Amino acid sequence: MKLPLILITLAFSHFVYGQSPNTYSAKGKTHLIGAFELTVLETDTTYSKWYQENYENAQLDLSKTDWKENLGNTNVEIYMGTWCGDSKNWVPKFVRMWEELGLKRSQLKFIALYGSGDHYKQGPEGEEKGKQIHRVPTFIFKKDDTEYARIVESPSSDLITDVAQIALGYPSKPNYKAANFLLKHFAENTIDQMLEQKRYYLYSAYHLVGKSSELNTLGYVLLKAGETEKAIFTFELNTHLFRYEPNVYDSYGEALAEAGNVEEARKQYQKVLELDPENDNAKQQLMALKD
Repeated sequence: MKLPLILITLAFSHFVYGQSPNTYSAKGKTHLIGAFELTVLETDTTYSKWYQENYENAQLDLSKTDWKENLGNTNVEIYMGTWCGDSKNWVPKFVRMWEELGLKRSQLKFIALYGSGDHYKQGPEGEEKGKQIHRVPTFIFKKDDTEYARIVESPSSDLITDVAQIALGYPSKPNYKAANFLLKHFAENTIDQMLEQKRYYLYSAYHLVGKSSELNTLGYVLLKAGETEKAIFTFELNTHLFRYEPNVYDSYGEALAEAGNVEEARKQYQKVLELDPENDNAKQQLMALKD
């Protein structure tokens, strides 16, 4: 006997949406990893409390939205982490805004990244490769599968203004201008070409960078992605930009040690101790490098 069409449809829907999302554990907590459906954030009690709270608390002025028609053919890839406070804050608010604009959920794609370890800021299938992801959440706006704007970590002004500007063709420059600048040039040049123009990159980064954590985070994203030379270049720039901060030398030393440049790594950890004589990590790393 043939099953009625509606039963077949329901069975298929259950198969598609009933599959468990991919997760991993870190520090006793469970986090999403890889592509997932929005319904997971809405219904899974591991995530639904913060999702629903920030969705409902979104303060959105949608009195003037004649620009929303320009987003009808736009898809948005959302790279996030369920371990990340900014993701917990901005992703629900973005979804609330999107829905209130009358746009389709099917235009949104969600990808969760690792928050620590050897796969820091990476997806299980390399979903972030070539996307220049260094902060989460990152919202990538696409038409015909081509990126034309993005929001990095948080809006430059406010959510509605940023999205309106994107819709009208005048997007604000995303946050973390120095990191974005370096990533763009890494994609367009060889590391040897950039080393030849180190003064130019130091001068440019000086006028773009915010805190030392901006390039420090970028350096670790590159290091964990196996882009060791780019990571070393980034960490070295940071030591020139923030020469009185011990942590920038610590990170630079770690990258040099990983690349096998033991003597230079030692020099960086010694610099840490000059600035912070009680730094236990630098002492431990110097002992390890002696061996």
